[in-house]
Amino acid sequence: MATTLEIIRGISQAISNSYDGAVDADGEKVKIGLKREEGDPLIDSRVMDGFSVKVGGNMLCVSYQSDMKLKDVHRTDVEGDVDSMIEQVVSFLKKAFRKATGETLSLKSVGEVDAIVQRISGVRTTVIAKKNYKIGNIDSKAIAPEEKKLDDSIRKFLELGKSK
Repeated sequence: MATTLEIIRGISQAISNSYDGAVDADGEKVKIGLKREEGDPLIDSRVMDGFSVKVGGNMLCVSYQSDMKLKDVHRTDVEGDVDSMIEQVVSFLKKAFRKATGETLSLKSVGEVDAIVQRISGVRTTVIAKKNYKIGNIDSKAIAPEEKKLDDSIRKFLELGKSK
């Protein structure tokens, strides 16, 4: 089993080539499953979407941002669409982690997707969503917060103030 630092480094390596226009070792475009990868970039209008990953303790927070037209927001199940996009990002992350480290990344969904739809103009909106996952490879005991102990010099300093 890998250490916590090795797992975090593996996640970092896995998402390092996820920017728009990234290519793999063979020169092929990296396919994440985002909307920006669809269509021809010269002819079609660009779709603004992307994701980020944060690690806190044994939790992984995947956030997804996308611009949508207002009519698409009213027409479809936005939360379901965003949840499926986050699942595609997690699938990409697991594959890239395995490719980078040779080990599997165990992620278990914790809770539901938290999506916020904000109106930019009369035509466009932006969707920001977050979903948390528990990293199964990280031992939760290894990251438990330690009790803070007062240093002897600080304790002596505090005792001086009490005696006056």
